[in-house]
Formats: sequence, C-alpha cells, structure tokens
Amino acid sequence: MNLSSSPLPRGLAALGLAACLGLAGTAGAAPADAAPKPVPPAAAVTPARLLPAQSRIAFVSKQMGVPVEGAFGRFDAQIAFDPRKPEGGTVALQIDMASASLGVPQSDAELPKAPWFDAVKFPKAVFQSSAIRALGGGRFEVAGTLVLKGRAQPLVVPVAITQSGDTSLAAGDFALQRLEFKIGDGEWTDTSIVANEVQVHFKLALAGFGPL
Repeated sequence: MNLSSSPLPRGLAALGLAACLGLAGTAGAAPADAAPKPVPPAAAVTPARLLPAQSRIAFVSKQMGVPVEGAFGRFDAQIAFDPRKPEGGTVALQIDMASASLGVPQSDAELPKAPWFDAVKFPKAVFQSSAIRALGGGRFEVAGTLVLKGRAQPLVVPVAITQSGDTSLAAGDFALQRLEFKIGDGEWTDTSIVANEVQVHFKLALAGFGPL
C-alpha cells in the first residue's frame, strides 16, 4: 500500500499597564476611558500556494515482504507561517482518498472499498497542525492530528524546506501504522501478508512562501 500525489496542523495575549498615564499632570487613578488599549495581533501571514503539478504524496508498504508504492492523484494544502517565526503558523492538508493508485487497475479498484480506504464514507484524509517548531537549517517539526478513515491520531512530521527562485519545496518522510486507522480490515489485518507499517513520502512545491 502506498500514497502519493499532486491530485497531505495563534493567538497573542495582549498585555497592558493600567498605571498613571500623565494626563494633564493630574494625580490619582486614571479615568475609566483611559484604560490601555490591547496590543494588536501580529499581521497574518499570507498562505503559500500549492503547485500541484510539481508536488507529490506517495506511500510504500510491503506486501509479502515486497515494497509496493502508491500515490494520491488529488490533494490540497494550506501552509501559512513565517519560516523565521513559525510558532504561530498553521499547516493543513486534505487528501482525496478516491485518488489513491498503485498503478495496477485491479488493485486500484479495491483501494476505495470499505476494507481499505472506504472512500465513499470517508472521502478525505485531513491533517491539521497544532504546533510548528524550527530546528534550524530550513528544517521544521510540525505536530498535529491526522484524521484518516474517521480515526484521529497525533502525528509529528519532519519537514525540510529548500528554495530556488520563487519556489519553495517542503519535503519529508514519516511512518504510519495502518491498523491504527483500520486500513486493510478483516482478512487483511494479517501483517504477514500486508505489513502494518506504511512509509509516507511527500514533497509540496509552494509559491509565495516566505524566505528562510
């Protein structure tokens, strides 16, 4: 089993001082209408634009010990964070599960069915970030939640970003345990036939991402 494609997780507290404001040299408490104004939040970061034709999400699993690769043909991503101050940013990814392909028509016909992705009932897999941490050298750690086939699991994704001209490439790899999402249910839970671990490889080409 594998996943690939081009057709995938904030707020600022205001601090103020209600001390003397030096109004016309008067002493005592400041009037009520002189209460400190909240500090405005930092300007929102414009989301980067996904370039689907240059992007890919692929997955690799072992069937009877033999690696088999697949990919997703349709997905979308919303990535909005300043790479120099990523803590307040967000990453969201949606994958069309019916677009999964192993490149073999007979296998592709099985993937959308209930034992596997059950794409009619669960048409999308969704990742939403909850925290982004810079590791240096264009590397980041994105923590969030993956919802796949109606089941939610925490996930930490390593991401390396490189830039060439106006295009940024966000790439990474991580592993999933398919049985945690009931992918390959029933007779397919036998991990001697289809391994439990699935490796996911992605590269997302982005326009409008900030400089590293």
